[in-house]
Amino acid sequence: MTDSLGRSIGYMRLSVTDRCNLRCTYCMPEGVPPIPHEDVLRYEEFLRICGAAVKNGIHTIRVTGGEPLVRKGCIGFLRELKATPGIESVTLTTNGILLEPYVDELAEIGIGGVNISLDSLDASVYKRITGHDGLDAVLQSLHKTVGAGLRVKLNCVLIKGLNDGDMAGFMQLAERLPVDIRFISYMPTSAGKCHESVTGSEILARLLEAYPDLTPDNTRRGFGPAKYYKSGKMPGSVGIIDSAGNCFCPGCNRVRLTSTGFLKLCLYRGDGLDLRGLLRAERRTGR
Repeated sequence: MTDSLGRSIGYMRLSVTDRCNLRCTYCMPEGVPPIPHEDVLRYEEFLRICGAAVKNGIHTIRVTGGEPLVRKGCIGFLRELKATPGIESVTLTTNGILLEPYVDELAEIGIGGVNISLDSLDASVYKRITGHDGLDAVLQSLHKTVGAGLRVKLNCVLIKGLNDGDMAGFMQLAERLPVDIRFISYMPTSAGKCHESVTGSEILARLLEAYPDLTPDNTRRGFGPAKYYKSGKMPGSVGIIDSAGNCFCPGCNRVRLTSTGFLKLCLYRGDGLDLRGLLRAERRTGR
């Protein structure tokens, strides 16, 4: 599928729920009202949309939330999605709290990869960011996922003065495990506007200071905007997503489907398509 600007669109991020079991200060702090259940798409509605998306050139789907694993039946949905003709890759983004019991089944399904969001390896900092004592559960999930042979990326949103001191710990982890560590420059939002970003150039400068042999890794490591680097000390790669200082628009390859069935053509714009309305109107009229 090619958009009006000539960009090839083949990737869709699909949010199966707005709910999350964490309350990260920069994302979903306490007090964010949940969406009524009846407004969230049923799994069969998601599958209907994905089937139509395939016909229009979408072949890669990442399932997200909120936290997707808090929604009952998510693993069964992933299985059906993976079996949908024309879909080449299905991946999952999770905070890892609930992941461990499902790892073997995800491997059996043939999930294309698991992105685990983890912003600190320090229990107290982790709790300060997320509002919960969940670090041990995430680390157990991480090790089991790696042990199952699944491709793993760790996503760490860096906030100046809060968790940017954790970079060294994450890199030590990257020296021991075959994972990609991705440092994400915090994108200011209304939820966390008091936070300060660590820019992509600052992240790279710190990495080069610790790993002078760091060189660009141009191998295909996913479908997103991260710029990857490789060091002889790491079995995986380290990626930088410069959300605060880099314009991703020229290379954008994706659309986003919210849990309520709203198809967003651009993350920075509020307009899009109400697919839920179309689906349910069709069901009511029988057309």
